[in-house]
Amino acid sequence: MKDWFSRVVLGRQWATFLVLGVAFFVFGVGTLSLFMLLQANLNLLADHGWQAVRDGGAWQLAELLVTGYLALMAYLVFEVCKASLVRRWLDADPGST
Repeated sequence: MKDWFSRVVLGRQWATFLVLGVAFFVFGVGTLSLFMLLQANLNLLADHGWQAVRDGGAWQLAELLVTGYLALMAYLVFEVCKASLVRRWLDADPGST
């Protein structure tokens, strides 16, 4: 997977920039209200205990954690693409395009 990503995405500036933008928006959507939802879910579980678990509180907590990790993965992809573009642009010869 790493070799494919390096070859296909990081090997082309336009693809790197496109993936960087997609990762940025996925991260933004994934974290938009994640903290508030996670806090509300934990408060629900703490206040209502097993009733909240039976009503789907634990499932919702798992979904929120998965969403958080997907947002983290999008952030990592964003950072890798950003570093690749910055390195390429800084190493570029000023006379070439």
